[in-house]
Amino acid sequence: MASHGVPRASGVQPATDQDWRKEQQKIKDYKGLVDSLNGRIREHQFNTETFEMTSKLLKWNPEYYTLWNHRRLILRHRFQYSNSRGPNDDSPPNHEALISLISDDLVFLIPLLRKFPKCYWIWKHRRWLLDEASGLLTASETRKFWQQELALVGKMLNLDSRNFHGWGYRRTVIEALERDALQAEGLSTSMTRQEFDYTTKMINTNLSNFSAWHNRSKLIPKLLDEMKADHQVRKKFLDDELELIERALWAGPEDQSLWFYHQYLVCTFDPKYTADSMVPEITGAESMAYVRKEIMKVREMLDGAEDCKWIYQSLIHLDRLYHELGNDWFEEASHIEGYFDELTKLDSLRLGKWNDLRGRINI
Repeated sequence: MASHGVPRASGVQPATDQDWRKEQQKIKDYKGLVDSLNGRIREHQFNTETFEMTSKLLKWNPEYYTLWNHRRLILRHRFQYSNSRGPNDDSPPNHEALISLISDDLVFLIPLLRKFPKCYWIWKHRRWLLDEASGLLTASETRKFWQQELALVGKMLNLDSRNFHGWGYRRTVIEALERDALQAEGLSTSMTRQEFDYTTKMINTNLSNFSAWHNRSKLIPKLLDEMKADHQVRKKFLDDELELIERALWAGPEDQSLWFYHQYLVCTFDPKYTADSMVPEITGAESMAYVRKEIMKVREMLDGAEDCKWIYQSLIHLDRLYHELGNDWFEEASHIEGYFDELTKLDSLRLGKWNDLRGRINI
């Protein structure tokens, strides 16, 4: 079998008695170390030895979130000690020790992220460190950390371009950099265009990147607002996006993420969502013309892809929307009946869903 196009390895070899004994000893060592660490935390022993114990345990099991809480307790204690000054000391605080502590812990996390890229707690702890930096350091010092994070997450997404943790973290980094720009320079430095271009780059590298398409949809409204785009500019932007997704759909009609983005664009023409779309002032006549055009384009995709259920689902949605916009229903009803027939054959496990939808459309 394959997962996301990658063949799975053959069956696991049965463990020998020696393997079993090693595993049991490892479990015993792990439990003993956890008990010892918990005892130290109860006694407020926030020293280097206790900190190293959290490091060892997290390398074994980063999913044990209590370990991260223990680590943060120790780090907060260290931050407080590094940032403290004597009662008669009027000199500005020396942030070198704080910067070193935060930097070292960020470095500690990198091998863990490589080994466990989808572990929530590692990402959460990384963000916690940077939030602490924002509160303890100057804006310029903090900004250096966030800039390093942007470079790091870029490298990580090059290795795994569809890691939604990485994409979510990238949005966090961008928000922080934009926020810190305001604090440090007194003016807004938007990175929206840069990030929009980044999604284009990642999509061109791999069309089947749901996270990149999703991020693009989040950026478009902000980008158009920053451009102060009028109605015609917004329509041109929509045309370009429809052209982009059409090329992608011709290349991979079986890719669900592409159809999700196409549906996002089509929502522009649905009166229920138009006000929040990229072209909020689009008229009913303009919407009807767009939908009719999309119907014809998607129908063409059936040639050679008659077994692709996503095409039939899209056509049902488009035809239904076309009717809601004021078109004569009888023109499309016969087509929709045929689309449902194909769907029930191609995806019989969801027969109840198709019958329910057919009933609600009332063909």
